Amino acid sequence: MSITSASENQSREFGPQPIVAILQELGLRNRDLVTASTEQLTYKMVAKACRGRWLSNNVRGKVLRALNKASDRKYTLADLFNYS
Repeated sequence: MSITSASENQSREFGPQPIVAILQELGLRNRDLVTASTEQLTYKMVAKACRGRWLSNNVRGKVLRALNKASDRKYTLADLFNYS
C-alpha cells in the first residue's frame, strides 16, 4: 500500500464540477443517476463526481451514460467535468 502526500491528494481535488449545475437545472439528484444506470454506478461515485474528486475514465463514462439516460439528452464528458 502506498502512502500519498498532501500535495498529491490536492492534485486529485478539482472542486465542484459542472455536473452539479446540470443536475440542479434538470431537477435530478444523485439517486436518479444511480437508478438510471445499468452499470454498477454507486452513490459514492456520483458524489465524488460532483465534489470534484479525480475519477477514472471508466467511472466518468458511467456517470455520463447515467445522466444521458436519466435526462434524455446527449451530454459529453467536457460538459460534466472541467478536467480530463
